Amino acid sequence: MTSRLVECVPNFSEGRDKTIIDRIIQPILDNEGVTLLDIDMGVDFNRTVVTMVGDPESVLDTVVQCTSIALELIDMTMHSGEHARMGAVDVVPFIPISNVSMDDCVDLSHRYGKAISTKHNLPIYLYAESAKLTQRVRLPDIRRGEYEGFQDKLSQPEWKPDYGPSQFTPKMGVTATGGRNLLIAYNVNLNTDNKSQANQIAGKIRTSGHLIKDEEGSTIKDANGKPLRQPGIFSNLQAAGWMYDDKTAQVSMNLLDFNSTGLHQVTDAIRIEASKLGLQAISSELVGLVPLEAILAAGQHYGNNPDASEQELVDYAINGLMLNKLEDFDPNSNIIEWAIRGDHIE
Repeated sequence: MTSRLVECVPNFSEGRDKTIIDRIIQPILDNEGVTLLDIDMGVDFNRTVVTMVGDPESVLDTVVQCTSIALELIDMTMHSGEHARMGAVDVVPFIPISNVSMDDCVDLSHRYGKAISTKHNLPIYLYAESAKLTQRVRLPDIRRGEYEGFQDKLSQPEWKPDYGPSQFTPKMGVTATGGRNLLIAYNVNLNTDNKSQANQIAGKIRTSGHLIKDEEGSTIKDANGKPLRQPGIFSNLQAAGWMYDDKTAQVSMNLLDFNSTGLHQVTDAIRIEASKLGLQAISSELVGLVPLEAILAAGQHYGNNPDASEQELVDYAINGLMLNKLEDFDPNSNIIEWAIRGDHIE
């Protein structure tokens, strides 16, 4: 494995047909310069998150091939799922891992956007560090309206794609790409089937907070008619209420900077907010991989043992975060540095 490493985490809008995902990931398995670290298929979300790492050129070539296969096999006119989505290949982020700069990842996203839009006439939006416009920095802002709203959205001048035509192809939808910092996708499950309760907790903790309402439940607006919001507890945190299954609601999160908002901090806050509603946090899950540093910080918090070894800290974190409640959590597969060290996926 080369010392120049970039991570790429494409999201494909298919989480139910493994044969399709197997065909999409075949270029990763075929390229010696790329290692497949994780495949996370979500049936309810009908989405698969694939994590690969390798030298920049190999990763770019590989994800272009994966995208072409996905655009051929996935038909968005037949798609439904819990998670917000806008295209067959929903988002393709490039993340610096080792000896790769953010500028390098921004360049990769531009080259990806140009290659795919040219080959498939696919509208491509640049987001995160690659965004040219402030309203495109946040992925949720681009996704707003989802797949169903993009035929109209593409006709609006302010939503002209960065690459590709302002033309909606129903089978493909649209795609976003960009260079971004390492993001941790993390979900905490609650002992309720009430999605609105999970969303209520999400509104308390996420950076954007929640709308302020009066005693009658109406949104309070400022003098300019803009709805007032109560900021959330944490910075660099996206969160929403979703359903893990028919009986279990969850707080679904993206930790955009785990150094400022850590796994243990959001977990403890959800426990507190859940208790106020008479609920409990019962389990958690990571979507994709997590950096060792984030796990060690959680281990130090829950273990309270200054002399603990690295392995002990990881064990403390797994227990404290409830990562082993749904199924066995394998740190060798789920921690980025350990997975790269193993250099394989089982």
